[in-house]
Amino acid sequence: MKIIRFVLFAFAVTSVFSAVVTGQVTKKPVRNKTTASKSLTLPPLDVRAGRKKVSDQLDNVSRVVKLLDPIGQAIEALDAEAKTNRNISKQSLDKNTADKQKVVAAIRNIREGMVKLESEFRVKAALKKYLPMIQGISDLARQSETSAIAGKFVAANEPLRTVQQKLSDTLAAMPNAEL
Repeated sequence: MKIIRFVLFAFAVTSVFSAVVTGQVTKKPVRNKTTASKSLTLPPLDVRAGRKKVSDQLDNVSRVVKLLDPIGQAIEALDAEAKTNRNISKQSLDKNTADKQKVVAAIRNIREGMVKLESEFRVKAALKKYLPMIQGISDLARQSETSAIAGKFVAANEPLRTVQQKLSDTLAAMPNAEL
């Protein structure tokens, strides 16, 4: 008889707990409709393409900025040495002249890319709201090119750093296409 009472008691306790567990209602989190719609929509195609172009130009500028410091210092050091010391080999001077031309050409290519990018942001309606952030990058690239042509390669790097910062800020402000 004790066993039957124990089994009945265990059955009653189990049924009470199962009724409590079954009776609990889990509420689904309420989503804000504006948040849900923002996360599910892609930016316009022009904005996505513009973001990609800004990212590509940022990579190009970053690469040039990284390399221009040591190369510019070496070019300027050899130029200074050539002015004071006439015993520098012709081969070194020719290589230095070729390096100067390569650097000027690289900066010129950067400037052309900046002009195209900035004009695209001026023309396309979807990109115009980001124009104030990117505006002036072509002028800065032109300043860098002018400094390089004048033989001031270390000074040519400073405007490019400003271009790099402007591109980074623009990229941060533009919506990301990845969901």
